[in-house]
Amino acid sequence: MKLFLKGERCFKPSCGIEKRNFQPGQHGHDRKAKIIGYGLQLREKQKVKRIYGILENQFRTYFEKAVRQKGVTGENLLAQLERRLDNVLVRLGFATTHAQARQFVRHGHVLVNGKKVNIPSYQVSVGQEISVKEKMKKNVQVAGALELVGGRGTPHWLELNAEAVTGKILTIPKRDDISLPIQERMIVELYSK
Repeated sequence: MKLFLKGERCFKPSCGIEKRNFQPGQHGHDRKAKIIGYGLQLREKQKVKRIYGILENQFRTYFEKAVRQKGVTGENLLAQLERRLDNVLVRLGFATTHAQARQFVRHGHVLVNGKKVNIPSYQVSVGQEISVKEKMKKNVQVAGALELVGGRGTPHWLELNAEAVTGKILTIPKRDDISLPIQERMIVELYSK
């Protein structure tokens, strides 16, 4: 399944999934993977972890927070993951991949309400403004990423000012705003065992 981990390459025909949509190995065409029950739930959880680039302990912490919140647990979990600073940078188009966004944040190139934040898992709140430092506005990678997001568009819960290279959180993302192929119900079932 295409997880869009390689940034721009995933939108081109040269994507590995587009070229070879079968399992790796000599007998990849012949093998038919039959996954049922627990395997499907585990695969869904692993897929979400890889999409957002987080580890198991972080993921479990997010899940436990989502359980304590009011509302649907799966939607709360996805809203938390979407509001991570590194993910917001990808959605705004300041970075092409989550790994690149994490590096920008870790190296201190990202400002939240004018203050430097170097924690990729920082939860961005409604009304906060995200920008990059002045020297990064001329960076080739940031400019290339902004061109890519122009074709894809930004989610409804974000506001992008491409000229100033700033973005703002308008609302907490709802399930309809998240277009990723995720079945959060299976993750809740896995952790509920």
